[in-house]
Amino acid sequence: MRLVRFGNRNNERPGVEVRGKRYDCSAFFEDWNHDFFQNHGLAKLKKIVNNEIEKLPEVKNGVRWGSPIARPGMILCVGLNYSDHAKESGLAIPNEPILFMKATNTISGPFDNVTIPKNSHKTDWEVELGIVIGRNILYLKNEEEAERSIAGYCVVNDLSEREFQIEKNGQWVKGKSCPGFSPLGPYLVTRDEVVHVSNLNMTLSVNNIMRQNGSTSTMIFKPNFLIYYISQFMQLEAGDIISTGTPPGVGLGMKPPTYLKAGDEVSLEIEGLGRQVQVMRAYKE
Repeated sequence: MRLVRFGNRNNERPGVEVRGKRYDCSAFFEDWNHDFFQNHGLAKLKKIVNNEIEKLPEVKNGVRWGSPIARPGMILCVGLNYSDHAKESGLAIPNEPILFMKATNTISGPFDNVTIPKNSHKTDWEVELGIVIGRNILYLKNEEEAERSIAGYCVVNDLSEREFQIEKNGQWVKGKSCPGFSPLGPYLVTRDEVVHVSNLNMTLSVNNIMRQNGSTSTMIFKPNFLIYYISQFMQLEAGDIISTGTPPGVGLGMKPPTYLKAGDEVSLEIEGLGRQVQVMRAYKE
């Protein structure tokens, strides 16, 4: 299944996309949130889609696409998780996953404009595979348990302000948590429909110029291991998202480094998970 959300910002409704059409599920479910995933909502939704889709109103064309999940309890990110990106950055391949947090209020829709932050000169792009957690988990025993804990996958643009992130000292979080810096979607594609998650093509273009052209096959720590590993340190909750790292081609790694400016159009896609487009806008007081 492909879960979507639609409508004005902060007033989105839950829906599904079936054969190119979006359908409104708000008569049956409050939202694609913690309670939905934790209480077997995906199984209930599947029955409705398979047997009662005529009961779901069709969403009109032109209605805004929101993030495919409601605001989660946590966005957890994995740094330097692609061998070719680590090489591009001139850094050693990590022995264990590098983890950092990103503010949950950064989530935006896949086609929303993104404002370049105030005083920013180094806003960068990162196409990433997002994992959506399907149930509350802690201290998993193995990777098989981890796989069963996945609700699905989505495209993430892990936008980053490199000066804030690298040159301002401290944790990376302040370079990752500017408003609008986590476009998600357009869909959450459920785990059963993503057969080869470790071999998906990933691309990102800026103004129709290809900047990133990679594959999840070069991911150092794979999704199942990441979930298992993270659960040894903290509780992951249903609806949380893990952003799993980016392939090479980010602006920071270019010679000379190249960053986004007002008017730039960013287009990114992961095989089978859909495409995003954002236009960068200047900050205004």
